[in-house]
Amino acid sequence: MAHMLSLKAAILLSFCSLHANAAEITENGYPILWEKSPGQLTELPSVDDVIVINPWNYLQRMSLHKIMLNATDMYMTSMGENATENPLWGLPLQLGWILKSGRLVDPSGVNSCGKETGGPMCVSPKSWWACVNYYLSVIPFLAAVETGIVGQGFKIQIQAPSEESEDYCVSFSDCTSKQPEMMSKWETFFLALKNLSSADIPQFEKKDQILGYMWEAQQASMHAGSKCKERLKHYSTLEVTFSRSWMKSVDYVAATRFHSNMERSKLFTSPLPSKILREGDKPPNIPGLSSEENHTLYVFTWMDSMNTLLGGTLVQMWESAMCSEKTREKGQALLQDLVLDPKFVVSGLFTILIEMGSSC
Repeated sequence: MAHMLSLKAAILLSFCSLHANAAEITENGYPILWEKSPGQLTELPSVDDVIVINPWNYLQRMSLHKIMLNATDMYMTSMGENATENPLWGLPLQLGWILKSGRLVDPSGVNSCGKETGGPMCVSPKSWWACVNYYLSVIPFLAAVETGIVGQGFKIQIQAPSEESEDYCVSFSDCTSKQPEMMSKWETFFLALKNLSSADIPQFEKKDQILGYMWEAQQASMHAGSKCKERLKHYSTLEVTFSRSWMKSVDYVAATRFHSNMERSKLFTSPLPSKILREGDKPPNIPGLSSEENHTLYVFTWMDSMNTLLGGTLVQMWESAMCSEKTREKGQALLQDLVLDPKFVVSGLFTILIEMGSSC
């Protein structure tokens, strides 16, 4: 009992402190509450020899990433020798930011799920962010189990939410029947990961192919997240705009085959807005956000408006320009300038893309 009380106290302290410091998206160098999240299937609850995972609890949803990272490290040697080079690190860091910024809370205000008073580890099925993130946590986990990367010898069950359950599949077969392309992409990624790790090809080729398969799967998950759109009615106009540009950003990142290891993912996640955006907020001058967060939000908003104005051709221009390893490296550097350098002139993006595209 004393252990449980101390664990609850530690979780509550972390919840309060992470909201007090907008600049931090990690604890002790790892995603929020990483050390409190189970890293092995045997550490999760079980009923009649069936491991029952509740993704509507933050710690258990985070555990899916921890288990996948532990299981895939052996196949990721082409990424580098450091344990933090696994490109799947971007997903738990993203989940930590969503918690930290208050985006796992019920946006309708009907209940206090996700709030300090209603259980800070509660993940609301009514949250748009929690819904989209489901497709980037539970879905890859189910595919990892199906392909034998995770859970061999175990019976595993995903707990359905108590409400809004129609938008959430809970088994590989169920998800395949509802979202066949998405499940196929994740299955392909994990199978390719196993096959490429032992393939007799140069390490840089393995790395490039693994990243290509991974980003195709993440894109498929984001596109499947369109099922969550009904939840956007509870958010401000600016938050909806940001959510749309955040979803679209995966297309830009995927085209570069970005190596989303721990350190690089931190760089691109830390300047994301640390609070839910309200009506009347106007980037880049939103009170309560750091200058870096305001800048990033301004860039996201600008790229979304330009892509809309051009009928979606900005994304197409970007993808066309990322035609080789050389241009993809330039694309990654360009993304870093866009997001992290306030002095970068965003209007010059078109000229740069045209120049890069001409070399294809």
